[in-house]
Amino acid sequence: MPSGWRAWAVVLMAVVVGCPAPLEEGASAARRVDEGTGRPQRLAEPPWPELVHMVGRFERLGPEHVRYGWPGTGIVVRFHGAALSVLMDDRAGYHGVSVDGGPSMTLRTRPGSHRWSVVDGLPPGEHTVVLRRRTEGHLGPTEVLGVEVEGTLLSAPAPAARIEVVGDSITAGYGNEGRARDCRFSPRTENHLRSYAALAAEAVGAELSAVAWSGKGVVHNYGGDPVEPMPAIYERAVPTEADARAPAIESADVVLVNLGTNDFSTDADPSAERFVLGYVGLLADVRARHPDAPILCTVAPMLSRSETATVESYLDQAIALRWAAGDRDVQRIDLWEEPRGWGCDSHPSIATHEAMASRLRPWLDAALQ
Repeated sequence: MPSGWRAWAVVLMAVVVGCPAPLEEGASAARRVDEGTGRPQRLAEPPWPELVHMVGRFERLGPEHVRYGWPGTGIVVRFHGAALSVLMDDRAGYHGVSVDGGPSMTLRTRPGSHRWSVVDGLPPGEHTVVLRRRTEGHLGPTEVLGVEVEGTLLSAPAPAARIEVVGDSITAGYGNEGRARDCRFSPRTENHLRSYAALAAEAVGAELSAVAWSGKGVVHNYGGDPVEPMPAIYERAVPTEADARAPAIESADVVLVNLGTNDFSTDADPSAERFVLGYVGLLADVRARHPDAPILCTVAPMLSRSETATVESYLDQAIALRWAAGDRDVQRIDLWEEPRGWGCDSHPSIATHEAMASRLRPWLDAALQ
């Protein structure tokens, strides 16, 4: 029997036979006593987005319809039962699935409206499932049209801490699961959930919201492309949708910016003045969105050591201007690592991402204290 029918069969049995379901505050099914008859009445279930926790930026298109696209975005579903299915129209192709804090498994999807069995056959009891995009936004958005559980949907808890990272292909996890530097990009070899920022956030017990797109720079993109560098798209809820603005959310506890590689990776290097002013503007945008968060700035690890030193000097100039403007909770950190193997198109391998995560973790620990 398809998973969706199983979910409906359980709901139907509870209504017709009157089987009790485990309930608690925040559950999606509840009962009250009719004052006239003294008989129990079933309350209307709230829309699933009111109980499911959204990871990262998203756009709500209707009471039970959300859309997102940044790498690592997704949903946290807490429920009492044995199975979870999600109705999605998805272009991401690859998602990570974690059950009760366990290791990530892969859910492979395809475009069109389909009901995907995320997990099935779990032991009876309460479970928390995290479903997140592995791939980045230029592949197209993910639209979630429904969440169905074989059991009772419960309210998902808020994270203990939040981190935002702003970056390019390095942060997106471009090619990190590739086997050699000469393989070309494919969704299969991109896994943001194994990127340095995702690994470090997991290590410190924080939730990560990534704003990352391959090839993006501060004042221009890879190869001198001037169309929509990162500051032009930073505010978007869905990266490919110019009119999609992220809803008001709680400020991040710390923000990491890892940009500048694409500005200086070809012969079309911007002037120091132009780059510094562009970076100052980006930092101002980040501060407006996260007024109390420490901001950590880096550029690593794909430029040469000498190129990195040049860009770091520009970051120092931009940070000094922000300090002069009264924003003194901004600093530069060093995440540069020698390559430990290669991913596709000479991008960092999983081993290099792990080494970067180890360098990043102490900075996050200090910022979150």
